[in-house]
Amino acid sequence: MDTYHNSLDLVRDRSPERPVALVRPDAAAVAAHWFQDKFKGDVFYAVKANPSPWVIETLVKAGVTSFDVASMAEIELVRSVAPQARLAFMHPVKSRAAIAAAYHKHGVKTFALDCQEELEKILESTGGADDLNLIVRMAVQTEGAAYTLSGKFGVSIDQAPALLLAARQATTAMMGVSFHVGSQCMRPTAYQAAMSQVSRALVRAGVLADVVDVGGGFPSVYPGMVPPDMSEYVDAIHRGFGEMMVHETTELWCEPGRALVAESSSVLCKVDLRKGDALYLNDGSYGSLFDATHSKWPFPVKLVREGEASADLKPFRFYGPTCDSIDHMPGPFWLPADIQEGDYIEIGMMGAYGVAMSTGFNGYGEHDTAIVGDPPMASLYGLARRSIPTRRAEEEDARKVVRFSRPKGKAGVRRRRK
Repeated sequence: MDTYHNSLDLVRDRSPERPVALVRPDAAAVAAHWFQDKFKGDVFYAVKANPSPWVIETLVKAGVTSFDVASMAEIELVRSVAPQARLAFMHPVKSRAAIAAAYHKHGVKTFALDCQEELEKILESTGGADDLNLIVRMAVQTEGAAYTLSGKFGVSIDQAPALLLAARQATTAMMGVSFHVGSQCMRPTAYQAAMSQVSRALVRAGVLADVVDVGGGFPSVYPGMVPPDMSEYVDAIHRGFGEMMVHETTELWCEPGRALVAESSSVLCKVDLRKGDALYLNDGSYGSLFDATHSKWPFPVKLVREGEASADLKPFRFYGPTCDSIDHMPGPFWLPADIQEGDYIEIGMMGAYGVAMSTGFNGYGEHDTAIVGDPPMASLYGLARRSIPTRRAEEEDARKVVRFSRPKGKAGVRRRRK
């Protein structure tokens, strides 16, 4: 990948016709170090958030050696970059062929399940293996997440005891529990409340868990969605773990995705046409802007142009390049009033569920990739010059044309060995 000081540097050099994912490996590394230092357990990166090889390579170099995978493609990806990594197949529903290949070919021992049928499928597909780590996914009642994830997967608390007991009896290795409080969780106490529900189910089943996996849901910072300090999340989890009925050797796991990579990328788009307050871009909902369309998240934006820009700001909406009218990002996105065809826009905080969501619909969706040395637009880890975006700060950013800046030195902390 080519390396630039910032997005303007890239535009000067290449005037790209395709969207460009601007990646900041140091940002992902800093987040990885933070989790390893602050979380008193094992950190599994949720590969689905961003399966780019550079992400896997960066996290491995930063000390992350465990990965939450949900498909054979993700297993093969991680194995190609980190052959010795520890993999947990945490999708609660898997094909028999995938289970067998994961276990026999790739050495995966950890499998999630949420029903008796899936448990039987795992046992049969692995030839009755007794060295499996069986993790029972439980449905918990929580509030405060942008996306709730309890509808599709998870055994109910009422029905969990029988499944917990069956999983305990099926393996001589580890039996554990997992849950998911929902994506972009804004309430740290949601984890503690979920752990209390899980603990009650374990007591009713009369079994002890070897693993408590609190899943993902750790947030990032976006305009209008400023979460509490990240330390409040791990503190709530540690309190909840201390209150659970578990034994002294029970392991604590987490599966951060968004929180590790959201800050590590932005997307550079070109304006193909302006119609009033509507900007037609070369990227959209079938590309990296899925959340901007379907969740209507107003990601931070800034104009990338050589020269001056208008001091007046206007709210804009975006349209993507496909012929589908659903390819619409309502925003509002505040940009200089004189933005025009041929200008470029950098959309920040796109490292999670950005390029990972791209399709090839209508012949669009391909991205170029380049490394940039400037900080992310916002940060929960102290990387940006401001960590909490406000309307006023967003407007000030939009007024400023991106200018040349020297790359910052690597930020981060040394990993504390556990």
